[in-house]
Amino acid sequence: MNRDNYYLKRLSAAALALPLAAGILLARPGGAGFHPRVLDPAWSPAFPASAAKPAGAPSVFSPDKGKFRILINGQAVGNEDFEISQSGDAWIQHSSMSARTPDGGEIKATGQLRLSADGAPLHYDWSAEAQKKASGAVEFESGTAKCTADLGAASPLRKDFVFNSQHIAVLDNNLYYQYGVLARLYDWKAGGKQTFPVLIPQDMVPGSISVESLGQQQAGNGKYEAVRVSSPDLEIMVYVDGNHRMMRLEVPSSNVAIERQ
Repeated sequence: MNRDNYYLKRLSAAALALPLAAGILLARPGGAGFHPRVLDPAWSPAFPASAAKPAGAPSVFSPDKGKFRILINGQAVGNEDFEISQSGDAWIQHSSMSARTPDGGEIKATGQLRLSADGAPLHYDWSAEAQKKASGAVEFESGTAKCTADLGAASPLRKDFVFNSQHIAVLDNNLYYQYGVLARLYDWKAGGKQTFPVLIPQDMVPGSISVESLGQQQAGNGKYEAVRVSSPDLEIMVYVDGNHRMMRLEVPSSNVAIERQ
């Protein structure tokens, strides 16, 4: 399997808790969710450079705080608490998620992402717990993502990825408000289909996805601006209000919905 195909399959598996015959697919620390063996030190994804916004330009973010319900086939299986707020010249986005598995177990994940006002990530800390515990961090410097992951081994895993853009979308396992951050990175004035480099920190996997505005659509009990996030293997619908706050997320192929309470 080439690396691009591997990434697309991992995005499909890791970005959301999808129902499978055996239950909910979860990123298990030290288990199926981690594949460091596929990483090639000589490889890095190439993306077109993004134009930086001028100093003093308005931020793409605004304060937001709330809770999402995680639904599979209409049944609530968990929640995510989220918040984004300004901290000096930067913005801090924090999420804390917990969900039940069909066998009665529980998965937990937290992520804290520090971003510049124009949406470029600066630093990310994460933790995950299911069968085992794991934690890690990513330092972003001039388009390079310096990743570490502590899976309980004698020494942490380390990996660097070089992108030709500083505007990297962080879409980590089982943390859904990060799709709301992605919706903020989308250039609404330009519209059309836009491509973003992506990093899944818990798996240390890079790649790219496309984002496209579809206009207003009905979703759940409301009508919102719809954004399609897609790869050849996966389609995710993100619904935002008039202020571009994420209100709902759906994976049509898997009957998964994330809705704001």
